[in-house]
Amino acid sequence: MTDFSQLESRIEAAFAAGAAAIGDAQAEAAFLELRSALEAGTLRSAAPDAAASIGWRVNAWVKRGILLGFRLGQLASTGTDLTFVDKHTYPARRFSAADQVRIVPGGSSIRAGAYVAAGVVCMPPMYVNVGAYVDAGTMVDSHALVGSCAQIGKRVHISAAAQIGGVLEPINASPVIIEDDALIGGNCGVYEGTILRQRAVLGAGVILTRSTPVYDTVRGEILRASANAPLIIPAGAVVVPGSRPIQRGQGAEWGLSLSTPVIIKYRDEKTELSLELEDLLR
Repeated sequence: MTDFSQLESRIEAAFAAGAAAIGDAQAEAAFLELRSALEAGTLRSAAPDAAASIGWRVNAWVKRGILLGFRLGQLASTGTDLTFVDKHTYPARRFSAADQVRIVPGGSSIRAGAYVAAGVVCMPPMYVNVGAYVDAGTMVDSHALVGSCAQIGKRVHISAAAQIGGVLEPINASPVIIEDDALIGGNCGVYEGTILRQRAVLGAGVILTRSTPVYDTVRGEILRASANAPLIIPAGAVVVPGSRPIQRGQGAEWGLSLSTPVIIKYRDEKTELSLELEDLLR
């Protein structure tokens, strides 16, 4: 395992310097080293850790390093046939056939400082932001967003128009984590540090946030985030949109309901058969 303790110290010092770091060659060198390590996948904003209570360790200093890059960046023109103007510290990544990442033409972009493993499929238009980690065999479908520092496991399908929130959009302390073999349905939103365990399935339109209660009808539990832990969806859970009635006040008198995700079952043979199409699309 690479020791990043010296880089951490340099990043923390440059971040603490505030505006004084702008134009500092050593601060930019530290940032570029961090960006390269993120892009190579040797450094992550969050990493699996069996000793941690949620099974993951968040590296908060990496987020500060990413924010440092925005502070240091100056507007610069990029692109060839199309011209873009963005912070010079975050150009679009360039890929070749040797990278074995399939990016279909049509307006997709992966920001420098994002790790994308060989075998990932990117359907246009889609976007992967800085600090994200997208592991092998994953598909990022059309109009999908993988937010800053989001951690995406192996063989995940992020369906059309799904949004995986980051630590910058919206700003949040911990990244969203999607573990191996999960399926995110179309128009889903997973935000505010939510963790999906392995093989979980979100039906189309499910929205998960830190304040979202999730009703597990199989196990008879209500899942919530706590002061010390994010919302965690169990392994193999199949989650669909649901509703719950407002119990008091004007909402109750009007017969209104609030939307809420519901776990209706855990993955079984029937679920597996319905997901076989994923292998054909990769």
